Amino acid sequence: MPPLIEARARIALWTQRAAAARVSLRSPPPEPSTCCGRGCNGCVWEGFYGALQFWCEDAGAALARIEAAGN
Repeated sequence: MPPLIEARARIALWTQRAAAARVSLRSPPPEPSTCCGRGCNGCVWEGFYGALQFWCEDAGAALARIEAAGN
C-alpha cells in the first residue's frame, strides 16, 4: 500500500476507534502541500510521517487510559 494511502487509513482507524469509545482526539497532522518532488533530505513528507506516528501513539495512549479507567 502506498505510504499516503496507509497514512490516511491509520488516521481513519484511530478516528473510528476514538469515536466508538467517545474519546476526543486532537486533529491529525495536515498533509503537506509544499513538497517540490525532488527527494530533498528532510522532505516535508518525512516530517508529516513522523508527526503522524506521534499522533497515532498519542491516540493509542488516550484510548488505553479510557479502557484502564473503565476496568
